[in-house]
Amino acid sequence: MRNINIRINIRTFGLEMACFVMALCSVPPAASAEAGAGEFKLTLGQYQLGAGGQGTDLNLRWRRDGRTLWLGNYHDGDFGAQWRAGWDEPVTLSADPLWPVQLLPSMQVASGGFLGGSLAIQAGAPFYAQFGIGRTNLKPYANLNFDPNDALTLALGWQGEGGRQLSMSVIADDRLGTGQQHHHLTLRWPLPNSLRLTADLLHKQGQGDAGTINTWGWSLGLDGSEWFGRLARDPKQNFSNRDAWRLSLGRRF
Repeated sequence: MRNINIRINIRTFGLEMACFVMALCSVPPAASAEAGAGEFKLTLGQYQLGAGGQGTDLNLRWRRDGRTLWLGNYHDGDFGAQWRAGWDEPVTLSADPLWPVQLLPSMQVASGGFLGGSLAIQAGAPFYAQFGIGRTNLKPYANLNFDPNDALTLALGWQGEGGRQLSMSVIADDRLGTGQQHHHLTLRWPLPNSLRLTADLLHKQGQGDAGTINTWGWSLGLDGSEWFGRLARDPKQNFSNRDAWRLSLGRRF
């Protein structure tokens, strides 16, 4: 069995922590005064990419009343470094408890001229359906959601009390002719002591860098009231030749 080597580059981490402090200090004073505990989330991700390659991601998110703003920096030896930022916010079209409808827009920008966005509509409760579309300007982008970006999305799910959720989704390229698809089975479930388990089973298929890909991956996460962690196995990450392990640790404050 091949050894798993996941480690943090201390020099890189120190530089990105400095960038994080600068980003945090750039929040307007009024917003800082209003922000309560738990509205910020800081995540450090370390990726082991194939034969010795490594990537690091530092991400700061702010969330209030459903609105999310985020700022991040990613780099690895092959791709280089890239600053990224984004926004998403649900818009309620119908508050009918038997048939709620929401519009789910998002936007992303990144250094190097990247622009992207998505738009989805979700309807129903506790069983729901969601349909969406994503588009980019095809500039280089460190894709850290690991699903095709220029794609259609279809999801079916159930949301219960206490944060219980089970969903199935398909994200399929409809622009570049690659046939790339991700199929997810995702479970979110509360545990004792204010903990929550997140599990995702991934199947991917389509044309990759070296031919047809048909493989499976997974991720497991554990969330507490302040701290959280994720571990994922993503073979042929972003349909490349690299099999990735990803470890993410973070804190809410």
